[in-house]
Amino acid sequence: MTPEARRSRGRPRRHDRAELLDHTRDLWIERGTAGVTIRALSTATGVSNGAIYNAFGSRDGLLAAVWVREAVKFLEFQRSAVEKARGTDDSAADMVVAAALAPAGLADTGDPGAQLLLAVTADDLATSELTGEQRSELFALKKSLGELIIGLADAVWGRRDHRAVTLIRHCVVELPGTLLLRRGNVRDPLARHALEHAVRGIVTAPPPPASA
Repeated sequence: MTPEARRSRGRPRRHDRAELLDHTRDLWIERGTAGVTIRALSTATGVSNGAIYNAFGSRDGLLAAVWVREAVKFLEFQRSAVEKARGTDDSAADMVVAAALAPAGLADTGDPGAQLLLAVTADDLATSELTGEQRSELFALKKSLGELIIGLADAVWGRRDHRAVTLIRHCVVELPGTLLLRRGNVRDPLARHALEHAVRGIVTAPPPPASA
């Protein structure tokens, strides 16, 4: 064996961050968060445990990195869907429906990350194991989603108070999470039908004022 070959043999395998995130996403979809471990990722990729820790800092950092990447794509897709609905005859309601159905629409493009997006929240992932930068990324996305929800409440009822915003959050976070994602029905047309009509029913009446 040549000296060059011996040196090459002793080097850790080079890895691509995007590929590691892809493999982590696939493990998450297949096994849930409990199945995402540094050891499992190392086995799937051939990258050493140490190299993975160096790249992400911790298992929690790895989960956060995957969620951030998928959430960035999703929020771009969701905002685009909302904008497309803005000019329709019933635009305010259609905009909320578009936001609610965005996980299903993203799944239709073949993006597997749609199954992760509402399975956990930024708050769930923001553990003490994260770096300050990782926590900042999570909460920037949380803020971005919050701004979208506030804008939808304003579009539907001309209100930005806590009750109006909470009701829109039910429409675009909790209901899709229950009907589409947590039960694995992201491609199920019946689940989509139920979600759309539930959302349309909710936005027909404004929430009661805080004094009610």
